[in-house]
Amino acid sequence: MTNACLPIGLPGWAAAYDDTAAHVAGDEARLRLAIELARLNVEYGTGGPFGAAIFEQASGRLVAIGVNSVLRLGNSVMHAEMMAIMRAQKGRASHTLREPAHALYASCEPCAMCLGGILWSGVRRLVCGAPAAAARAIGFDEGPVYPESYHYIEQAGIEVRRGLLADEAEAVVRRYRERGGVIYNA
Repeated sequence: MTNACLPIGLPGWAAAYDDTAAHVAGDEARLRLAIELARLNVEYGTGGPFGAAIFEQASGRLVAIGVNSVLRLGNSVMHAEMMAIMRAQKGRASHTLREPAHALYASCEPCAMCLGGILWSGVRRLVCGAPAAAARAIGFDEGPVYPESYHYIEQAGIEVRRGLLADEAEAVVRRYRERGGVIYNA
């Protein structure tokens, strides 16, 4: 059995955005970074129309970014949120992002897997752009995510804000379809 490391590397173009010394103030600016990551992932053809960024909640320091890398890395769990969580935990050398409090910004509402990953990651806040219906509208299956799913994570202590900059984020999802992007879980 091989003991190889799981690749969680970003596409080359993303290095310019992976500045963990950066401080970003406010929900809109932080979410715009996640949306821009998603847009560039589509434009460069390196993955699906989803981006994520994790910040220290109080300071606004960027901890990690992620872009959908399912096709690029040949791994079904390499969604933007999971990439950001894995990269943040690796950078922190910890299995939890609970202290200091961290916030995850996602260009689109998370699928079932990512919502579970967010719950288990220790992230204390989730801010989303496009509704999951935008991803479903172009053919992605987001899995069993219900209003109760969000209620559950809120009861677990994760603050949730949905629909911020939804039009900007939805435009990226539609652009992916227009460019003929692969719907890999249809």
